Amino acid sequence: MSETFPLVFSVTSGKGGVGKTNLSVNLALELAKKGKRVVLVDADLGLANVDVLLGLTPPRNLFHLFHEGAGIRDILFPTPYNFSILPASSGMSEMLTLSTGQKLELLEAMDDLEGSIDCLIVDTGAGINENVLYFNLAAQQRLVVLTPEPTSLTDAYALIKVLKMAHGVEHFKICVNMAKDAATAKEVFKRLYQACDHFLDGVSLDFLGFVPRDPSVRAGVVQQKPFCAFAPDSPASQAVAAMAETILTWEPPHELDGNIKFFWKKLLFR
Repeated sequence: MSETFPLVFSVTSGKGGVGKTNLSVNLALELAKKGKRVVLVDADLGLANVDVLLGLTPPRNLFHLFHEGAGIRDILFPTPYNFSILPASSGMSEMLTLSTGQKLELLEAMDDLEGSIDCLIVDTGAGINENVLYFNLAAQQRLVVLTPEPTSLTDAYALIKVLKMAHGVEHFKICVNMAKDAATAKEVFKRLYQACDHFLDGVSLDFLGFVPRDPSVRAGVVQQKPFCAFAPDSPASQAVAAMAETILTWEPPHELDGNIKFFWKKLLFR
């Protein structure tokens, strides 16, 4: 990971219920444990739950940035796990589709954090709606989460297809969550890889790893604590820690892909 430029990656999925937000929270914790200054953005703007998973009640969220004039540092909220979150609102219909002006406002506001963070994790909503696509395009890397369920595989492919066909995105990291074992996870990845290879010319998939089915994951959710803190020696926690190690080797892109990014000014003028 670059020491002078924040690494920005989205954690995204085609289908809801695949454990995307839980993975985002635990990756943030593991990267923070490795000494990185981490901010996790809850970009599921209408159905936010990062704060719920952490058992936190921030007084402000991204709604206040767009509608009440709050600054980004007014919203930034520290967690007990040495990373901070930018929480979003839940049940606010005004947040379901950001206007072009609001998208640019958020990108501009985020510039204020550039020098004080090493890693920005963007937990998107599920699906292929406009907000999901926007946050995926604004990230440098995209981590697509899916499970062994056939519907999850189909929806992950649909998300990749839209990002490739409509926006020219070709590189994706893949995590298989809730897998029975490594063989199951690799088979899921193989099926997604074959579909993309056959129908989407130029798409590159990189298998980041898998998180096994593990009762500690559910126990952490119930207790509103990250499972990597609740049960650090569990198989799921060890898997996430290994993925965090790999993420530390990622580098910012060497050239822009035509989509406006978080911290794009520094990317453009470095």
